[in-house]
Amino acid sequence: MTDTRSRPDTRSDGRPAASARYRTDASEKRRRRTGKIFLYAAMSVFAVIFLFPLVFMFVSSLKPDAQILQDIDSPMAFLPVGDISLDNYFGVFDRVPVAQFLFNSVLVTVLTVGLGLIVNSMAGFALSRLAWRGRFVVLALIIATLIVPFETIAVPMVYWVAQLPTLVIEGGVLKYDFGWLNTYEVQIVPFIANAFSIFLFTQYFSTIPKSLDEAARIDGAGWFTIYRRIIVPLSGPAFATVAILTFLPAWNQYLWPLMVVQREELRPVMVGMQYFFQLNTAWGEVMAYTSLITLPVLIVFLVFQRAFVSSIAASGVKG
Repeated sequence: MTDTRSRPDTRSDGRPAASARYRTDASEKRRRRTGKIFLYAAMSVFAVIFLFPLVFMFVSSLKPDAQILQDIDSPMAFLPVGDISLDNYFGVFDRVPVAQFLFNSVLVTVLTVGLGLIVNSMAGFALSRLAWRGRFVVLALIIATLIVPFETIAVPMVYWVAQLPTLVIEGGVLKYDFGWLNTYEVQIVPFIANAFSIFLFTQYFSTIPKSLDEAARIDGAGWFTIYRRIIVPLSGPAFATVAILTFLPAWNQYLWPLMVVQREELRPVMVGMQYFFQLNTAWGEVMAYTSLITLPVLIVFLVFQRAFVSSIAASGVKG
């Protein structure tokens, strides 16, 4: 039999003494604290690496072209030193209608995201909550469209949108015409329905118990009432995730507006980039313009950062 009286770290019944448990807890706390320090240090390093392009962009927007090229191979490229001024920003406003481009992008992005949330969530509701023949085939076809690159259908889409009927106002008279080119709707309508958004809504809605639908049906609620008053309030993370994932592609559109919009007053911010690459490239003005069009995205992310992280995490667990 082991003599526990000679071991101060144990009691007579063989269990660790209070002092031993305290040392064990302290050691565990030190290990956790050390792990957190290493984790935060690694995250800080990655954050600095990812911030380098943004810092370079903002700092270069304050420098003349000659200094940008002179500092490009040194750490001075990331520091606001030298001939610093706002001349590049004034040059941007002199060269392109920045305010009009920003207005166009905000309008197109907000309508695309808002209408997309309604249409795609309704499609996901029909595919996940309603029992009808062929819905799995329809869902498979929708998912299959994800493998088709947009560039392969861009030219046929241009042809078809040029044939669509539209209403125009000329001289105060409403007239019937054909063609959506050089309009806001050609930049919005083709991107409202999104296969990935429909799939995400379908998957998320499938995790909500269908007993809620049955109880609502017994109380006399219709399917639209169930969608509006039960499913939508319970699907906040899915709506936030789809909104965020739809916002960036809508804001960054370049190829499609370049093909279908020739009127300057209807162009979004990304198409405005081509104004700075004609003849001699003004790199300082390019950096100033990219800073201006990046700033709204950063503001949106900082304002909705908590919703962004929680929505992505929640949708990953649920979906």
